[in-house]
Amino acid sequence: MKKIPLAMSAMILSALLTGCGNEDKGSGTGHMYDAVLCGNPASLDPQFAYDPASNTVIKNLYSGLMTVDAGGNIVCCNAESYTVSADGTAYTFVLRDDNFWFFDVNDDDVIEEDEYFPVTAKDYVFALQRVLDPKMKSPYADEFSCIKGAPLILRGLIPPSEAEVYAADDRTLVISLEAPDAEFLYLMTTPAAYPCNEEFFNSTKGRYGLDDRSVMSNGAFFVRQWFYDPYGSNNILYMKRNDADWSETYDIAPSLLSFSIERSEDAIRAKFKAEETECFTTHNPNPYNPKKFIVEGKAATTLGLIFNPEDEYFSNASLQKAIALGVDREKLAEKVGSDLRVAYGIIPPAVMLSGRSYRELVSDRSFDLYDRAEAKSCFDTGKEELGVAALESPKILVCSGTVDTTVLRALTQDWQDIFGCYIGIDEVSEDVFYQRIDSKEYGIALYPLRGELGYGASVIGRFSSEPCLQYALGSEGEAPEVKKCADTNELVEAYTSAEREIIGNYGFVPLLYKNSYLIASKDNEQIQYDPFTEAVDFRLALNYS
Repeated sequence: MKKIPLAMSAMILSALLTGCGNEDKGSGTGHMYDAVLCGNPASLDPQFAYDPASNTVIKNLYSGLMTVDAGGNIVCCNAESYTVSADGTAYTFVLRDDNFWFFDVNDDDVIEEDEYFPVTAKDYVFALQRVLDPKMKSPYADEFSCIKGAPLILRGLIPPSEAEVYAADDRTLVISLEAPDAEFLYLMTTPAAYPCNEEFFNSTKGRYGLDDRSVMSNGAFFVRQWFYDPYGSNNILYMKRNDADWSETYDIAPSLLSFSIERSEDAIRAKFKAEETECFTTHNPNPYNPKKFIVEGKAATTLGLIFNPEDEYFSNASLQKAIALGVDREKLAEKVGSDLRVAYGIIPPAVMLSGRSYRELVSDRSFDLYDRAEAKSCFDTGKEELGVAALESPKILVCSGTVDTTVLRALTQDWQDIFGCYIGIDEVSEDVFYQRIDSKEYGIALYPLRGELGYGASVIGRFSSEPCLQYALGSEGEAPEVKKCADTNELVEAYTSAEREIIGNYGFVPLLYKNSYLIASKDNEQIQYDPFTEAVDFRLALNYS
């Protein structure tokens, strides 16, 4: 481990000795947060993990070159500055000199001189090489295929070391792209782009991220203890503020994070009711009154109708078109509550571009296909092509808790008036829903579409990666290209074109944008929540209890 110069070491240790005295309970700082994870984190390896529990811990454990602020703007974090070449294909990041790795060697909670050392550009090079390495099978590899050399690396034709990512010196990182990519800076905010120290990684002997002694922090907190017994209770993950993080980017407010690891949302809600946790995330805000609790919702999911290409009725293209043309969203808007809003497009409002919702930049009303007469004509044509006089008991498969079925029943009643056919609702549990989707035991289903990351390409990419959505891409079976865009204007055009193309295939019919929620007690402020990764960020959180 590289040693810190003596002067810097003295400054850090001095700050540690005086920092606690500067905390003011009246200002909301210094709080020990009782928090909760739904399930045991699968891994704390940011280049590999993707489950919500892992994402929450990783968000508080590490930090990257760039970050997304509370307003949705992409800003520097561990980067002091960055520049982009004139052709938009080369990014040069200058690292701050005050971001450090910390590993508590003797496990005594005291930050000693040989336990912290600078994060360097090589740590980012190694991290991105790991993401692209086919042997690692990172779920984020395709996202970073924009890096020059990545397409050949992902096909196993050249080694990961050939990616055009290199350290000009300890504080200068240069990344070259295959083509301009207006979303590249967003990608650099994601956990996959967090640094990874090669020496420490190798020292864990294959256990990197799997226990509390195989992780090292460069972020706001470090993991003090992680205990999980799948057959027992009192499972915890305990984090302490990392005072070796000398970055001025964040004034880390909490002193401790104490996560209990629960097996279900019902168990989490019980702990919240008993005031044993400060907050939790959910897709269902009931019964929490915004006057008594913080109820922060972000519309990150698009609920759309999909069709089974093997169903005896709804594999028929004319019936699919009839359903798509027969959705009167203005009438549907009269039935939705605060949890939902009608959707004409595919990309949900929580996707941000340049600090604004994508849906503010592109009104989805231009995608409206409603045509009552044409819908009736297509439905009759479909029955003729199938050689049937009526459809026998068709139903929409719906995941329980996804949406109030009162909204859907209003829609099916309207369809009955148009088509003369009643389409019922088949509401099932989440496990059964996805089992039936996988086994193709449905005619129509209301499918929750959400990107794994909070940008438009991740949402559009689901149509290629999810078998039940591939049918919506039409005969070619490929998602429209949305990545190689030089600027925001070009990106907006690409996303709009992709939405229009998919909707025009009538294989995915957008109905509703649905919120994901952070629920918290009223004495909290500035707990951040990413509705796509479901990570809860406590770095700036204040508590006035």
